[in-house]
Amino acid sequence: MATETRHTYREELAELENQTLGGLQLASDQLQRTLEAVEHQDIELAAWVIADDDRIDGRYLEVHQGILSLLARQAPVATDLRLVAALLHVIRHVERMGDQCVNIAKLLPLEGHEPPRHEELLQKIADMGAQVTAQIKHARLAFAHRDVELAEDLVRQDDVLDDLNREVFKIALEIGDDPEVREWAMHMVLVARALERMGDMTVDIGEHTAFVVTGLFREFQDASHPNADFPGRQM
Repeated sequence: MATETRHTYREELAELENQTLGGLQLASDQLQRTLEAVEHQDIELAAWVIADDDRIDGRYLEVHQGILSLLARQAPVATDLRLVAALLHVIRHVERMGDQCVNIAKLLPLEGHEPPRHEELLQKIADMGAQVTAQIKHARLAFAHRDVELAEDLVRQDDVLDDLNREVFKIALEIGDDPEVREWAMHMVLVARALERMGDMTVDIGEHTAFVVTGLFREFQDASHPNADFPGRQM
């Protein structure tokens, strides 16, 4: 009986991980629709993105409640406990990624159906979107395969995103004196900021991947810090 119970527990834990990683795919799909809405200034698609956030929220609640139920019925220890803790963090980031897509989508109606355009600025936004999409994919793969090296590489990838964010800000500052164009550019800066935050979330997922594997939690940025040899917190 105990063996059967343990087998069921393992299956439930594996399913919760699958649901969580599937949530990352949902967030990636939502981001693609959001980027399309920005590119084409599609207010109707933006409204759809906002409405569809309920699906991502539902996935968050499903996984969160499933984990709480599992904790109530079982007593995970060691590696399993680390995995449970990491899943809670990852699914929370999934929900926040959905929120960032909503934040972007809510900016579009403020511009109207024929807003100003600046092709270089929009291209930088598109480049940021492609970079975030790649980072979500890599974070998902790193977690699924417990690949610490790929997880740590998310820091390098996020540096690319940060550089693009700074370029967007610079273009917006230099875009000209027309008030309507400047207001639109400031909204694009907010779009870039939302994308930059999503990139930060992928790095955090990478950090929790390493935590599951090693039992040590540390910020990857600490690897270049003078005190990088500090062992971190172990669990």
